[in-house]
Amino acid sequence: MAILDGDPWIRRFHHDADSRVTLVCFPYAGGSASWFHPLSAALRSSLQVVALQYPGRQDRHAERPRTTIAELADESFAALRPLLTRPVAFLGHSLGATVAFEVARRMRAELDAEPVTLFASGRRAPSRHREERTYRLDDVGLVAELAALGGTDPRILGEPGLLAMILPVLRADYQAAETYRLPPGPPLTCPIVVLTGDDDPVVTPDEAQAWSGHTTGAFELHTFPGDHFFPARHTAALTALLRDRLSSPA
Repeated sequence: MAILDGDPWIRRFHHDADSRVTLVCFPYAGGSASWFHPLSAALRSSLQVVALQYPGRQDRHAERPRTTIAELADESFAALRPLLTRPVAFLGHSLGATVAFEVARRMRAELDAEPVTLFASGRRAPSRHREERTYRLDDVGLVAELAALGGTDPRILGEPGLLAMILPVLRADYQAAETYRLPPGPPLTCPIVVLTGDDDPVVTPDEAQAWSGHTTGAFELHTFPGDHFFPARHTAALTALLRDRLSSPA
């Protein structure tokens, strides 16, 4: 996993594709850039993929994790700015979908440009709010939340040393997601493609459909079998969708 141009925020796994569009991936709460490695490998011959590495995880474990979407979006946008002279698409999962949406808004405000497509996965629309306080749970409660969502190796949940490393990051990410409120501003104009699992406990069909109100452009909603971490089980279908939508960007 290479740090792109010396910036610790941006990671690239493969260098094969010389595509017109760069796909930028934004991780979920508690997640890291490496979660997108299988997707990058599947797309390596057709699409350049980079992923964001938020502070506080893996090789950035000594850094303070951010606790607001605004911080994550501001710093992600600053790191991505050198890449935004060429067409980009954004793919965010869970927390990452909200961060990607806010980076797209900053891109429009400061550069008068937007991603060719925003792919929002496993996250309710920014306008839909739930009263959640997961980040205020004690460690036992936070571990129980992890177990309920799936996507975390059960061996990690039973390893106190590993939990001591990941729980502060997870708590900060949950705080960012749960305290987010949509700032005022016009909708995007780029296409938004929403991906959701039919058994995801944190996104209802109505909350997924509500993303349609955040763009004046095209909107699509794709429902996959699975829970909150459905993308890990549907790499082939997700790869085909990304190739199809990004092969001839407007």
